[in-house]
Amino acid sequence: MEKPSLVQIARASGDCATPEPLNLGQRVRDLRKERGWTLEQAAGQAGLARSTLSKIENGQMSPTFDALRKLAQGLQISVPQLFTPPSRDQIVGRMSVTKSGEGSSHPTVTYEHELLATTLSRKRMLPYRARVRARSTEEFGGWVRHDGEEFLYVLTGAIRLYTEFYEPVDMRRGDSAYYDASMGHNVISTSQEDAMILWVTSLM
Repeated sequence: MEKPSLVQIARASGDCATPEPLNLGQRVRDLRKERGWTLEQAAGQAGLARSTLSKIENGQMSPTFDALRKLAQGLQISVPQLFTPPSRDQIVGRMSVTKSGEGSSHPTVTYEHELLATTLSRKRMLPYRARVRARSTEEFGGWVRHDGEEFLYVLTGAIRLYTEFYEPVDMRRGDSAYYDASMGHNVISTSQEDAMILWVTSLM
């Protein structure tokens, strides 16, 4: 179970902030303006009357759940996101650069992980490069599984991605997969040399 420990390492250094209450009308107006839409355009996208959207933005009416659902669909977000302040308002710009070979190394029997962007705490994603040493699923002693979603991109060589609910998939350089990480999964190298892959795991 190598990868769960990496996720736990990353989570141990972070914490979660509780969103502040916000004004729904202002939130809707901000989302509309971010997209460069007029009231008419946003109302058309949401399937609402312009007057209805104007009243919502100005706090002159409390929208029904059906109106909230239409608003969210029109803005291409979820209903809860209407009530959640954007995280960029809470974080000053930050960046982490990892030069080649300067990541944090975590070798195991089946993988050799190199954690990237290790100078940042409270990350929402865990990026890491991995050399795939395993040549058989028997080397894992069971499925790897953990919370979150995961993106895999093959950098070099060839791999076979095994998942709990799907047939094995053979992948080569340039191929990628996105999957639910709570579903059992394992990766082995099918090329003569160890394959290299990029993994990005969500931490939220």
